[in-house]
Amino acid sequence: MLSAAEFLSRADRERVANAIREAEGRTSGEIRVHLEDHIEEGLLEHAAFVFEELGMQHTLERNGVLIYVSVADRLVAVIGDKGIHERVPEGYWDSAVAILKQRFAAGEQADGLCEVVRTIGDSLSEFFPSRKDDRNELSNEVSIGGR
Repeated sequence: MLSAAEFLSRADRERVANAIREAEGRTSGEIRVHLEDHIEEGLLEHAAFVFEELGMQHTLERNGVLIYVSVADRLVAVIGDKGIHERVPEGYWDSAVAILKQRFAAGEQADGLCEVVRTIGDSLSEFFPSRKDDRNELSNEVSIGGR
């Protein structure tokens, strides 16, 4: 069984970071990808905890999105901050989760993450278009575990 550190190669982590950079070029929104080995509590509760641990609630427009993966548990969640949640209907991220699950099952972890990052970037650009004064508020690097 793969650990979070083994889930993506160094080159694949760079591909995902580049996809995030490109997606964020079209929006003022912020996207993060976080990988962990295993969780003990509920998926959404833990993803929300990680969201806060990564400081994602501190974006100017409250428009951060976390793609969370618990590798050993084969669980994925996509959660958005308050600014996004106020604008999208319940279940808005279900299609992104479905894509991730399908691509991960096929062994296409990096491709799946890059596809979903692009899709999220497109969605965010509708609600939060890029601004002239926009700056990168959060790291684009894939975070792993407590790192």
